[in-house]
Amino acid sequence: MNKLVNLEKKEFDKFVLSSKNPHFMQSYDFGKIREFKGVKAHYLGLKDKNKIKCAALLLEKILPLGYSYLYSPCGYAIDFNDMDLLKEFNNELKKYFPKAIFIKIDPPIKLHNLDIEGNVIEGEDHTKLVEDLKSLGFKHLGFNKLFEHEQPRYTFKLHLDGSWDDIYKRMHPTTKKILNKGNQYDFDIIKGNSKDIDDFYKTMIDVSKREGIIQAPKKYYKLFFETFNQDGMSDLYIVKANTKKLKKIFKDKIKTLEEEIDKLKDENKYKNRDKALKKSKDLENQKAKLNKTLNEIKDIKEDTIVLSSIITVKYDDTVFTVHGGNSSTLMELNANYLCYYTIIKDAFDEGYKIVDFFGTCGDANPSKDNPVYGIHNFKKRLGGEFVEFIGEFDYVAKPFMYFVFTKLVPLYRKLKRKKTRKDFESEINRD
Repeated sequence: MNKLVNLEKKEFDKFVLSSKNPHFMQSYDFGKIREFKGVKAHYLGLKDKNKIKCAALLLEKILPLGYSYLYSPCGYAIDFNDMDLLKEFNNELKKYFPKAIFIKIDPPIKLHNLDIEGNVIEGEDHTKLVEDLKSLGFKHLGFNKLFEHEQPRYTFKLHLDGSWDDIYKRMHPTTKKILNKGNQYDFDIIKGNSKDIDDFYKTMIDVSKREGIIQAPKKYYKLFFETFNQDGMSDLYIVKANTKKLKKIFKDKIKTLEEEIDKLKDENKYKNRDKALKKSKDLENQKAKLNKTLNEIKDIKEDTIVLSSIITVKYDDTVFTVHGGNSSTLMELNANYLCYYTIIKDAFDEGYKIVDFFGTCGDANPSKDNPVYGIHNFKKRLGGEFVEFIGEFDYVAKPFMYFVFTKLVPLYRKLKRKKTRKDFESEINRD
């Protein structure tokens, strides 16, 4: 007979990793991290004697009058084809949390196969699962294309199968053109430790100022990195530039261009005078761009500047690029390309099978006025698979309270966002 029990870290993580759709957001560590945000983490499983049949990390948010709701991020760890087990698990959770209004899940299960342009193609198809879950009492929250729900419903996954040359060839020509230049600006690319969170956070603040995105407090990212890193599950990548080196590099580039331009001044040496004039004009334009960047470098007061940074999570066979940002300064130097390239190469060398770029919009070709236009195209050009998940579901335990909750929560969250923005702006000013 199956019995609902609390699971300890070792047995919980072992089972989740062995499940059909393992995800770091179902890990024991992730639950501890999310407690930072005012929820309580529960690690529950159905056991038959000593055998775990299914399990889930459930984050409980306490509401007024003792009510609560539960969220199982990228959960449950269960065979979703076993409807009887799923039904039993839900019933046991309802008993365990008698005042829970609903349980939210968003399994990392692909809806169907897509090509890079978002067209449905032959392959996996789990559209029936959506209907099966609805038949068990789950409310499907729709096939959203933006970021309305807890997690993005789309992502790009780069499969690291074949040789390194095969992976590189699948990247977009624009990406390869940038990467083919190598580390031409002599950036320092490091794997940092918790002392480097300040540098990481500088890029997050820059993203906030540039795009109006509210970030979590610095201490949250520190907790996130340290918790996973101590279990060997996270790396912090930081790309830095030495301003003195950069000045010399750009001065040398400008000098080389000037020498080429001088050679072209004696146009009688060239049979094709028009061609020489066109080339000279192109070189002058290149020189103007280099001088513009050089002037930007001269305005930098620091000896070293952080240009790009990412916190990764390594789980099962996948490396996730979870949190990251880029400086608004010297963006034209494409430090983010070098950062991602290093992460992908490290993942390949360490034997991982996938790099998950952790979220994008559902429009395969977003317009330029879409807030995620830049990051979407950047991720798309890394050569990964465009993935659509089945979406978010609420298992409603108390229909009336759920109705009240869904009407009041949007107002509550609007007020909370206003306070969060105010607190965030205060933190930026302190830093």
